[in-house]
Amino acid sequence: MALERQSEALGYLRGAADKAKRRGHIPFPPAFVIASEDDDAPPPLARLIQGGRGGMVRLRLYLCITMMATKEPFDLRRPPGPNGWAQMLALDPKTGPRRVASNLKWLEENKFIDLQPQWGRPSAITLLSATGDGGVYTQPRDEGRYVGMPVEFWTRGWLLQLSPTATALLFALREALGGQSEPRYIHTAKRQRYGLSSDTWTKGRKELEAQGLLTVKREPQGDFYDFTRLRNAYQLTLERLDDSPSWS
Repeated sequence: MALERQSEALGYLRGAADKAKRRGHIPFPPAFVIASEDDDAPPPLARLIQGGRGGMVRLRLYLCITMMATKEPFDLRRPPGPNGWAQMLALDPKTGPRRVASNLKWLEENKFIDLQPQWGRPSAITLLSATGDGGVYTQPRDEGRYVGMPVEFWTRGWLLQLSPTATALLFALREALGGQSEPRYIHTAKRQRYGLSSDTWTKGRKELEAQGLLTVKREPQGDFYDFTRLRNAYQLTLERLDDSPSWS
């Protein structure tokens, strides 16, 4: 990522967060991150990172739209155009606008957003249900439990630095661990509900560890009378989001 594009993108992200008056945590419903126990289909987050280039542009677009659309009906009446989105996401100015346009179309076709054409301006964007079923978007905080991601994930540039796999795993671990401060083991059955392959989980884990966001410990599971196995116990360090990532 060119340093100039990176710096410019950070300015746009911070400006977008300020305009939306975002503070604290941006909420996402658990159903965005994890499938229900009786659902074999991957959850929306896993669907977003599938496909070409790991879904990088569509994931970052969707996360930005969610961060920016704060009030009912949760829409952006004056959103950035393709060039503006490309600048906000630090994309190549030659190919970025085209990638943005195609991924906005993908998000609409897959019922994550609704696009309404506007004469002489970029199409207005309305968030649809984060479950991806095309329903009306509702404020996750009003539904009870939610997965909160600190606004610094956007304003400090983590959105731009973390790969789609690392971002998806960060959300998955945020959902799995909740507010727990102690390392926790995540059962295989629950891991499968996030829709992330073992390869994706491993790659994301290594990246989060390298960035200081995650610590993985080997801890025994089972009591004294049972066969004891060493399993991975996960612990997030979300305070790290207050600082800038290690850029690459």
